[in-house]
Amino acid sequence: MINQPNHIAPAARPRYIAIEGVIGAGKTTIATLLAERLRGRLVLERFEDNPFLPDFYRDPKRFAFQTQIFFLLSRYRQQQEFHQLDLFYDHVVSDYIFDKDRIFASLTLNEHELTLYDAVVSALEGRVQKPDLIVYLQCSLNRLINNIHRRGRAMEESITVGYLRDLSEAYTKYFFHYTSSPILIVNTAGMDFVNNQESFDELVEEITRPSDARLRFFHVA
Repeated sequence: MINQPNHIAPAARPRYIAIEGVIGAGKTTIATLLAERLRGRLVLERFEDNPFLPDFYRDPKRFAFQTQIFFLLSRYRQQQEFHQLDLFYDHVVSDYIFDKDRIFASLTLNEHELTLYDAVVSALEGRVQKPDLIVYLQCSLNRLINNIHRRGRAMEESITVGYLRDLSEAYTKYFFHYTSSPILIVNTAGMDFVNNQESFDELVEEITRPSDARLRFFHVA
């Protein structure tokens, strides 16, 4: 475990935890397992509700703006549903953060579309709750590709290796400069949190412990 010298205060056990990562990183799986372990409220992204997504994967330039705006407004509405932490749960666990949409928009929208998109974001983001902790799952390109193929979603068949590479680089750059919430970076190389109980136990312990570090890393010894 490596703690970085930069800090955020005060330290407290996180209640609202968001799992993030590139397409195929295992966000939903980890979020589901964590919510079950913590007996928390699970909030999953409703990507299947976006009617433009299959068209975007086939023709990104044509359908990028519609896809991003739909995701942005959908994520905003969902965030409003748990603007205040549920009184019946000690934890809320989500498989995305509202801010992630900007990563995709920066890759897919042209200059004029991005200007309009940012104007909409500016009107919404002040009313979105920031996570107490973001768990960023770093994955190799090969692992992302294998995971995507394994789950076999028809709409994802046309995702290119180049798009995944660009997205992965954009995610890493974004989160290394992100300051709105503390981040725990988890390099998933060689890790199997689904079938290795000990590894998952260590991850849960690290996620739930109080820390005032803005950025820290996790690995299983």
